[in-house]
Amino acid sequence: MERERRRTPRYVFFASAELLEEKSEVRVASRVSELSLYGCYLDMMNPFPKDTHVLLRIWTDEKVFQTKGKIIYSQPNMGAGVVFIDVEPMYLPILTQWLNAAAQKQ
Repeated sequence: MERERRRTPRYVFFASAELLEEKSEVRVASRVSELSLYGCYLDMMNPFPKDTHVLLRIWTDEKVFQTKGKIIYSQPNMGAGVVFIDVEPMYLPILTQWLNAAAQKQ
């Protein structure tokens, strides 16, 4: 049995998202399906390649979370795993609130 490698739990979480690739400034709409303190999984048909640096924006009806990120794995026709990089302190309460709400649903 493979040991879990994540630092924190990952929760089912649905929200809209947008990625901006930093070098080419290409924007891609996506949808979050899983969320953790250090990253998320994005459902998308044509994900960016592994190691692509992005600006990630996630939003629900009432809150917006934004951070720099990096694609850590890419699954064509499925989606991509993104690790958050240098989350600004002003966005941490939003992320924490979403994670707490998602944990209560499980």
